[in-house]
Amino acid sequence: MIGVELFTDWHTWAEAEPELRSLVPPATGDAVGQAVSFAVRWHGDQRRPTGAPYLEHLLEALEVLVAAVLHDVVEDTGCTVAEVRESFGDEVASLVEWATIPDAPDAGTAADRKSVKEAYLAGLVAAPDNAVLVKLADRASNVQTLRNLGPSKQREYYAQTVKYIMPLAASRAWFAQWYASWQEAHRDLA
Repeated sequence: MIGVELFTDWHTWAEAEPELRSLVPPATGDAVGQAVSFAVRWHGDQRRPTGAPYLEHLLEALEVLVAAVLHDVVEDTGCTVAEVRESFGDEVASLVEWATIPDAPDAGTAADRKSVKEAYLAGLVAAPDNAVLVKLADRASNVQTLRNLGPSKQREYYAQTVKYIMPLAASRAWFAQWYASWQEAHRDLA
């Protein structure tokens, strides 16, 4: 298991709840708390095949979703990965870092920014699986409004999605199907 990133910071709801509630509106925190209570009621003392309590698995998945919520905070604001790490731990910070396109050196030209972005997208093949899931969800959200961009930007974003993102989706049935349908709907941009 060397090189496999584990997401196991939240073992109990008591550990997860305060951090989660600091991130979301009270009604959302209440809804997640209700969902955890519901899951605990149904799973009870059930254990995973590894022997770990089932709730640990559910909370690990929740941690990945927190990273999905934070995926643009470093890229699009003045927030740093270090600040994310301080607030949410190493695992969430690592996912956010994978989801962040690096800045072009010295703000660069449009060609420099495009080159940096394409190098970043090409590097996602080495990303941990949960980071890929965050990126797939991020791009799925972005490409739903592709038609709102100018024609040249539509073609560029379409080409990047087909070249770099769709191969990442290929081994994930739901995403593969969703992106194939999206590609078909936008085939005029090829």
